[in-house]
Amino acid sequence: MAPQAPTIAPWTAQVAELGEQLVAARREAIAALSPAFAERAGELGLPAAELGYDAEPPTLDALDARLERDLERGVTGLGPHLDDVQVRSDGRDLRVYGSQGEQRLAVLSLLLAEAELVAERRGVPPLLLLDDVLSELDATRRRILGERIGRTGQTLVTATGADALPLEPDQLLDVLPGEVRAA
Repeated sequence: MAPQAPTIAPWTAQVAELGEQLVAARREAIAALSPAFAERAGELGLPAAELGYDAEPPTLDALDARLERDLERGVTGLGPHLDDVQVRSDGRDLRVYGSQGEQRLAVLSLLLAEAELVAERRGVPPLLLLDDVLSELDATRRRILGERIGRTGQTLVTATGADALPLEPDQLLDVLPGEVRAA
């Protein structure tokens, strides 16, 4: 046992306990988001999209077994801070094998799924801020996105020109250097 082990033991116990809670909360969040994510992704043309999270919480034994190595390195090498959510389409990991367009569609789908979950749980839809998402979408996907956000609360969409907007906005503003004015 390292000389610092007794001093670190309470912190190690906290890492294990809170890590277990965090992993459980992430699993719950992924389970809640997954159906809407798959549906939104499908609407936007990302087939068989799914989220995954297969992390295991750190245990006291596993943390203790790494203690000397972690002390040498100055970092904890085990725990939920190292876990990732998998985002897949047709079984492919989009972070590794997805095109930039597929990755952007996945992020947009996740954002829309999160907004739906917040609205469902809170009873009030959140304000969505979509910064220049339209420039990366074709006309069909713009229309689908426009119809989706048109049904959910308030959404602020930035675009380089009004011609990119798929629907007639409730309010259109021109942002110029030093001023904002009604279009």
